[in-house]
Amino acid sequence: MNKKSSLLTPLELKIMNILWRLKKGFLKEIVEAWPADPNEKKPHHNTIATTIRILEDKSYIEHETFGRMHQYSPKMSRLDYQKKLLTNVIENAFSGSATSLVSALMDNDKVSNEELNEIQDLINDSKKE
Repeated sequence: MNKKSSLLTPLELKIMNILWRLKKGFLKEIVEAWPADPNEKKPHHNTIATTIRILEDKSYIEHETFGRMHQYSPKMSRLDYQKKLLTNVIENAFSGSATSLVSALMDNDKVSNEELNEIQDLINDSKKE
C-alpha cells in the first residue's frame, strides 16, 4: 500500500486525535496532551517524534518551522479521515455494501434508537437536497 494512501495505525491515530483537538502543537505540547490511560504506558518522546515524521510522510500533518522547533498541524481533517476509513471498511470488510455495515452494527447493538432517529433524519434531509 502506498504510504500516502495508507490508513493510520493506533499510535498514529492517537497523535492525530491530539492534533485535531489542539489544532497546532509543538512536540512537547503533543507529549503533554497525551491521554492518561492506566492500562497503557505513554510512548517515549522519541517514539512520538518518529511517528510524527511518519505522519508527515503520509501527508496527514505538516509543520511550520520556528528556529529549530517545528509546530505541527493536521493536513487532513478528522471528517476527511473518517470518510477515508469508512470507505475502506465498507469496501474491504463489507464487500462494498453500506447496508451490510449497518446490519452488522444493528446485530451488535452498536446503534441506539436515538442514533437511528438521527440517521433517519440525515437520510430525509439528504433527500430534500
